[in-house]
Amino acid sequence: MRIGLSTPMVMQLPGVSSEWETTAGVADLAHIAHTADELGFDHLTCAEHIAVPVDESGQRGLTYWDPLSTFGFLAAHTSRISLTTSVVVLGYHHPLEIAKRFGTLDRLSGGRLVLGVGVGSLAEEFELLGAAFDGRGERADDAIRALRASLSTTRPRYQGSHYQFDGFAVQPCAVQPRVPIWVGGRTLRSLRRAVRLADGWIPFGLSNAEIGAMLAGVDVPPGFEVVLSTGYAVDPLADRDRTSQRLEGLRDAGATAVTASVSADSPTHYCDQLAALRELADQL
Repeated sequence: MRIGLSTPMVMQLPGVSSEWETTAGVADLAHIAHTADELGFDHLTCAEHIAVPVDESGQRGLTYWDPLSTFGFLAAHTSRISLTTSVVVLGYHHPLEIAKRFGTLDRLSGGRLVLGVGVGSLAEEFELLGAAFDGRGERADDAIRALRASLSTTRPRYQGSHYQFDGFAVQPCAVQPRVPIWVGGRTLRSLRRAVRLADGWIPFGLSNAEIGAMLAGVDVPPGFEVVLSTGYAVDPLADRDRTSQRLEGLRDAGATAVTASVSADSPTHYCDQLAALRELADQL
């Protein structure tokens, strides 16, 4: 089973993240990423929130490292593992801004970018940034089309419903001929958007039954990625059976890959957990 990580420290969710993540340093983060790379994990993730209302702390948490800066750092400490935004909020950026910044990351990392994108749901953040909240779904659809036309070329051209550009140079661009784009969300509409416009779907907050029902109602193309989350922090050393059952359940729900959150009480313990998790995943 292909298994990636919800990278510790860089997004700290209530009830999922461990206490050590609040005090660990960047050397710990680099060591964990290097360990995951050496063990053959598929991807690391990093989410985007620019400014979270303090009142949202109980639900979303407040710690979100910038994905571009974080992955630029981790690219230098890894050599194989994919660097997956989960997700960049499309409405906060012009598509060429994303193409330039993350295309540069793809070049720096030797073609390891997976661009996870989302429509966004935090109205207060949209308002703060001066971004339009209403109509964000249609704008996101056009942004994905614009990104597909822009990520891997230094002379992008696009004429769409919300974005139009021609006659500009964007150098450097991504080195991958086709950067994988995965769409986040928790609705059937997000799945349909992903099938129509992208290469994969990264849902959150859904049960296995809900995911299975959605996938059953959509004609998923060959090679389409369904990347499901463990949802809670698994503990492969102390609870091997439950961890295996969770991975099996996600596989049976349609996962082509899994993003795992991992329980630990220190960076060293986290790396030990990674080795145990890799062993379990190899047996499935």
